Amino acid sequence: MKKNILLLVLLLVTLATIHAQKSQRIAYIDMEYILQSVPEYITAQNALNAKVEKWKGKLDKEARSIEVLKTDLANEKAILTKDLILEREEDIFIKEEALRKLESLYFGPQGDMYNLRQKLIQPVQDQVYNAVQTIASRKKYDFVFDKSGDLVMLYSNKKHDISELIIKLIKIDQKKQAKHDKIAERKKLLDKEGLSEEQQKRIAAKEAAKQKKATEREAKYQKIEEKRQALLKARDEKRKLLLAKREAAKKAKEDADKEKEEETQEED
Repeated sequence: MKKNILLLVLLLVTLATIHAQKSQRIAYIDMEYILQSVPEYITAQNALNAKVEKWKGKLDKEARSIEVLKTDLANEKAILTKDLILEREEDIFIKEEALRKLESLYFGPQGDMYNLRQKLIQPVQDQVYNAVQTIASRKKYDFVFDKSGDLVMLYSNKKHDISELIIKLIKIDQKKQAKHDKIAERKKLLDKEGLSEEQQKRIAAKEAAKQKKATEREAKYQKIEEKRQALLKARDEKRKLLLAKREAAKKAKEDADKEKEEETQEED
């Protein structure tokens, strides 16, 4: 049994030695450096960050308004009727539900942030990955690692860094694409007048579909905003009603005390 184990260990060591002796070509890239060297990526990332900050600001504002409602309810609970308390709690619940839906709309798995990232940043990342594939194929690299990723590189020889090569290839591809887009745009302008009625209808239908989608999304935001305004209005009306009731009760008490005092004086 021990002999068999020894033979197995020797076989594994031999195979590992043979594998190590094979000539393998290895390179690495610095993905962060490459992306920061692509102007389109910087522009896209800034646009995405600005949008995210705007969304977060709106969510924070809504969250603070809910906290104000909760604080007001806690402070006024002692003087409210049971029905008013239930109504206020229901209003708060509705606003919290609306906030959760809005948060999901912005940052959910298929939300606005995901869609915007796909639209703005994914194309640039695809350019980088395609360039890596092209260089790896041309130079016959067996492995290409990402220095800025999760892989821990304790040492890296600069001669194996192909980041600059990737950036150069991306710029060449971008120039080719820009030239191709320019030719396509020119052809589109030349062919525009020669479009058939059916083609014009298809283009118009496509544009209408885009507009409809944008309108529907705007309608969602508008509906949430209208609901929020309605809740605020209802809260103000209830507060005014409560104050009116308190004033009426106070006046009634004062009248009753005055009437009692007058009766006492008459008896004297």
